Amino acid sequence: MSEVSLESKISDLSFATKANVLNVKLNFVKNLNDKTLTKNDSLLLIGKSKDLKLVPKAQLTSILSKLEIPANWYSESINYLCPEEKTNDNGAKLANRTSISWLNRFSINTISAKCSRYNAPSRAHLITKIVKSNCFSDNQTILVACERRYSIACASAVARAFPLYSSKTNNNESKNPRNVTVSFIFTDNECKSPNPSDEEIACYNAIGESVRLTAKIVDTPCAEMTTDHFLQEIKNVAKELGLEPMVIEGEELNKRGFGGLYNVGKAAINPPKLVVLSNIKSGSKRNIAWVGKGIVYDTGGLCIKSRANMCGMKEDCGGAAGVLGAFYAAVKLGFEDNLHAVFCLAENAVGPNAYRPDDIIKLYSGKTVEITNTDAEGRVVLGDGVAYARKDLKADIILDMATLTGAQGIATGKYHAGLLTNSDKWEKTCIETSKACADLCFPMVFSPELHFSEFNSEVADMKNSVSNPANAASACAGLFIHSHIGSKYEGIWIHLDIASPVSDGDRATGFGVSLLNCLFGDSSLNSALKQLGPESALPLKNDELESDE
Repeated sequence: MSEVSLESKISDLSFATKANVLNVKLNFVKNLNDKTLTKNDSLLLIGKSKDLKLVPKAQLTSILSKLEIPANWYSESINYLCPEEKTNDNGAKLANRTSISWLNRFSINTISAKCSRYNAPSRAHLITKIVKSNCFSDNQTILVACERRYSIACASAVARAFPLYSSKTNNNESKNPRNVTVSFIFTDNECKSPNPSDEEIACYNAIGESVRLTAKIVDTPCAEMTTDHFLQEIKNVAKELGLEPMVIEGEELNKRGFGGLYNVGKAAINPPKLVVLSNIKSGSKRNIAWVGKGIVYDTGGLCIKSRANMCGMKEDCGGAAGVLGAFYAAVKLGFEDNLHAVFCLAENAVGPNAYRPDDIIKLYSGKTVEITNTDAEGRVVLGDGVAYARKDLKADIILDMATLTGAQGIATGKYHAGLLTNSDKWEKTCIETSKACADLCFPMVFSPELHFSEFNSEVADMKNSVSNPANAASACAGLFIHSHIGSKYEGIWIHLDIASPVSDGDRATGFGVSLLNCLFGDSSLNSALKQLGPESALPLKNDELESDE
């Protein structure tokens, strides 16, 4: 093992022991100068070289004094990490310098500025890794130097580094929480307005809290996150927002025609549920529905998964968890249009009552589905969810988010969600917004006339699994969901397959919270979200309505 990798391992171990999944209280503040610090505390400064060089030294004078760090050390460190000259006296290129530390009290880390056209310019994914490797004290302070427009992406990245769930027996719950305080220095306009506003701080705290809530739900094993437990999480959010959830569960689902959700979840001990949260506003200009796949565990059903493929299937509720976190942040910060969150909760279990291959079930759309793969259950439950959003909620915009297909990672990778939509303008906006907030996405092929034949059935309106998995399988899975809204639906439909970006290693990422809030930022009352929202009004009618006329 090299010296560098050994140091990295030790640093990661230190983080796991001191910070990871312990009782961490995360707080974003306007200014660090008023914060009480001692020499036993630590400060982490993160930024691109161009941003670090613009940080006014006066912004750090008080902090350096409290930590008993020589002021000249800071100046010399910035010169070392961000040299004006890229070569030495002999003309040789200087090696990249990425970090420097003063006795673990003050660490400065640079972020690479390299960014291709489909990456996030903030390089926020690197921030999470840096934070995980540089936590030294029980009173940790983090300062991020960046452009103002990238601050939400950076705030989400910091929050992602501090997960909430753990069953480690050495975690002492009675121990006082570790305090992690985060602030920003904005380098726009030569740092003329370097500190965040009150509204921006409110946004960072709401987004950070929601990212951690989403990740907690996804990280929690099914024994502790059944459909009943998930419902309680929804009720907790509803109570804080002053809302009341609408719940349809168990046999009532079957009686009311939700054949997809009912059949997928009927074999489990805890019954399947359709749960809806609605934030209704007078004077609303549009009616928006976010629909989340909440399979709290996916065994594959009777088409059972292998051991290797089943491990990690607690993450199959990531879509619903992301919708819950996004809804919480959106409503807490103020949302001026009607917003509905629809949760399709079920456990795809094996049992005497499990639905079977060859079964034909009728979904809420009224269409019949021949089951050819019980492990293609996500699209079945979402078919009910989006049909409810259209028929009952009368939504102008329906966005569904799901850990839908393993093929998504092959199609768009582990960082980018697969995007499918019936609107070219919304597709382009989703891509640009995803780069701004660092919840990345990339488009898949939307061609129902070419691909929906994959679901042809001799005995029902469609099958639930494609005949050829090599033919745009992830896009086809999205088209199955779209078919239950109906080809004559005039509104906007957006599908996000987050199977890969829902987690990074063994930890959930809280994916979707930032993306949904920024994508609909023009409906937010929060100025920070409005800044990242669409610059002009996007259409409420799709531009690819199927017609032979």
